[in-house]
Amino acid sequence: MIYNGQIVCLIAGNYTIYDSKENKYISSKPRGVFRIKDNAPKVGDFVDYYLTENEMGIIEKIYPRKNNLIRPSICNIDQAFIIFSVKEPDLNLNLLDKFLVTLEYHQIKPIIIFNKMDLLESKEIEEVNNIISYYQQIGYHTIKTSAISKVIDNLKEMLTNKVSVFAGQSGVGKSSLLNVLNPHQELKTTEISHALGRGKHTTRHVELFSVNGGFVADTPGFGTIDFEDMRDIDIAQNFVDFFKVSNLCKYNGCLHLNEPQCMVKKEVENKNILASRYENYLAFIKEIRKDRKDDNSSFNTKYRQRKSYK
Repeated sequence: MIYNGQIVCLIAGNYTIYDSKENKYISSKPRGVFRIKDNAPKVGDFVDYYLTENEMGIIEKIYPRKNNLIRPSICNIDQAFIIFSVKEPDLNLNLLDKFLVTLEYHQIKPIIIFNKMDLLESKEIEEVNNIISYYQQIGYHTIKTSAISKVIDNLKEMLTNKVSVFAGQSGVGKSSLLNVLNPHQELKTTEISHALGRGKHTTRHVELFSVNGGFVADTPGFGTIDFEDMRDIDIAQNFVDFFKVSNLCKYNGCLHLNEPQCMVKKEVENKNILASRYENYLAFIKEIRKDRKDDNSSFNTKYRQRKSYK
């Protein structure tokens, strides 16, 4: 008999499937055809399986994925809560924008949690609030908190019937939040390494666990997210504030670099787009071009001029 379920854990080649119809967890192995690395099942996959005589599940079929992350290795994610502290460690806008553009590319809804607001000094509060307001204005759901426990009830409501990931730089309270959501998980937390400005990463594997009628993953590797197979145009189109005005650029497919009459550059000059967003965009383009060994001299010339947009 064939059953259906979702892979919720992978440790050392052993898969755990949750069968919602049977309301039970099944220890499983994939068929030989799925043991090839590029064809292997992963956490988040919806699968068909059958049971052997000793009640071991055998994965028979993997259904098409709506999204598929390589690092961390997880798929079929609905939403991502990305947690950034505003202090200790300081707010890292480069990493925040990197998360956002990557999640947009994979069609995963981002929800930004700005934590440790209470640590800001009076002279810092206005600047940080202006930054947060900008991300709200361009369409992102943002949450401000000084303690995760103050927003936990609202977060639980947002988890129902969703597969969610919690991501962010180390030391911002991610594991502490997951401990509150599911105290039985007993995720290890560590103090911030002041020498490095970040916490030590403690998660060892990807696992989905049930919270309030949904699934949540703690995802190792999400502190060092990369662009995987994204191209220049993918970066440009998934900066949502750039994309909203890009139809007013003179050229179709404008990359907002050297092109004349670029509306994105004009909006940066007019301070309608955050200068940090444009600087991060240029850095991301440079990064992916370096990764593919593309020596584009016209881009490099423009990149050296980016400070004029501050």
